[in-house]
Amino acid sequence: MLSRSSFTSLVVGVFAVYVAHTCWVMYGIVCTRPCPAPGPAKEERAGGAAGCVWPYLARRPKLQLSVYTTTRSNIGAENNIDLILNVEDFDIESRFERTVNVSVPKKTRNNGTLYAYIFLHHAGILPWHDGKQVHIVSPLTTYMVPKAEEVNLITGESTTQQIEAEKKQTNALDEPVSHWRSRLTLNVMVEDFVFDGSSLPADVHRYMKMVQLGKTVHYLPILFIDQLSNRVKDLMIINRSTTELPLTVSYDKISLGKLRFWIHMQDAVFSLQQFGFSEKDADEVKGIFVDTNLYFLALTFFVAAFHLLFDFLAFKNDISFWKKKKSMTGMSTKAVLWRCFSTVVIFLFLLDEQTSLLVLIPAGVGAVIELWKVKKALKMTVIWRGMRSTIQFGAYNESEKRTEEYDTQAMKYLSYLLYPLCIGGAAYSLLNVKYKSWYSWLINSFVNGVYAFGFLFMLPQLFVNYKMKSVAHLPWKAFTYKAFNTFIDDIFAFIITMPTSHRLACFRDDVVFLVYLYQRWLYPVDKSRVNEYGESYEEKLKRKPHRD
Repeated sequence: MLSRSSFTSLVVGVFAVYVAHTCWVMYGIVCTRPCPAPGPAKEERAGGAAGCVWPYLARRPKLQLSVYTTTRSNIGAENNIDLILNVEDFDIESRFERTVNVSVPKKTRNNGTLYAYIFLHHAGILPWHDGKQVHIVSPLTTYMVPKAEEVNLITGESTTQQIEAEKKQTNALDEPVSHWRSRLTLNVMVEDFVFDGSSLPADVHRYMKMVQLGKTVHYLPILFIDQLSNRVKDLMIINRSTTELPLTVSYDKISLGKLRFWIHMQDAVFSLQQFGFSEKDADEVKGIFVDTNLYFLALTFFVAAFHLLFDFLAFKNDISFWKKKKSMTGMSTKAVLWRCFSTVVIFLFLLDEQTSLLVLIPAGVGAVIELWKVKKALKMTVIWRGMRSTIQFGAYNESEKRTEEYDTQAMKYLSYLLYPLCIGGAAYSLLNVKYKSWYSWLINSFVNGVYAFGFLFMLPQLFVNYKMKSVAHLPWKAFTYKAFNTFIDDIFAFIITMPTSHRLACFRDDVVFLVYLYQRWLYPVDKSRVNEYGESYEEKLKRKPHRD
């Protein structure tokens, strides 16, 4: 069996290898190896033996951009299609953004799909008559469950005074409906990059179209649709009375390195959706890439990697601490119960708010661990007699009873302040804030109390530390890892979409940890006191066998 230190070293070693491998893969994506051939003229004289693939854009052709819409996923001619945008003198180096009104067919209004066909072709020639045209297709609609309507639970007043009966019916059914994607972001790879035909990158290859010009092979302009820019906040519900909807078409050039990186990120988001992530969950991941600077994004990757490492180490040390815990001396039982209650409430709140799984899954794991801690703190034992079970509670020793007295005294003082604040806040929100249901109001009231005044429930532990003049009974290893994660959460609070109250709670935890650090400095180590495992340093020396 591996010791705890060996296992931790193994985990850190695997983590280091993972980070190094990821950096190497990212370097291979951003820095593509070019073809070593000297030039297309020399290659053509050599009979094309070098096997290079040359950019057609290096010939500087006059291009035209055309965008069509249709209800069919495949088109063979210009029948049943509508031209919504035509840029005759298209400059691949110049970015632009234009908003057009798109006619919505009846089929699309009846929960159907509308597609956009984007053609890049020679100027003055229709796309289907141009042998060197490139095109790409993208759906302009997606299916998603509409957001539940919020009302004032006392007056019944809705957030929208006039709601169409048809939309009401759709929301009541709680079924996915067709939503309009109001943004279409286009990119063209503008680098005159020469690819090695024998080792074309698989990610870019599926976007490339080759043509033979003489004895050399050229690739036509690489047209790309940035799906990561399609955010949930830009979606609009399509109902049967909608005849026209706005579409913002934006264009910008893109480098080869960023194109390859973007392709991999889009594939990753698609994989998440295949694994069951909803449109909203995938949107949270998109926001990390789209709304963040690339350099800051690289920093975010390393921060997220260390967050996972510290999460694992914190869980491991926390579980190890409570698994070996024999005595509750110096530990606030009320604080453990409150932490369990608050963690479960926060999880239910995040679930009710349909928060991203990136936040929801760790909160759920934390709630399960806190429930297990309560079982250990109360010394609960479940005894099964056939199909019936009984719960027994263990007895406390004198030291634990003294700790419990300090704990009860601290909670008595706190209750005079905490309960009126929580009840007043719940009453205020009931009168002034709109909610989806009474359950939503109840969960929000609980969680607002947890976020706003929850740090007060950490004070009993500080009070117990003050009375006993010791912090040796606390799980400092787990505390340290959690502190690192708290500071990392401060960074993620500005990146991942989450409720404002949850974001503020991240900064509140920083203050609490600083108070614990102050107490650790204030109360020196007393080797005669019991540690977190119910043992003292002097007792260990007494039990240690003497050498002859």
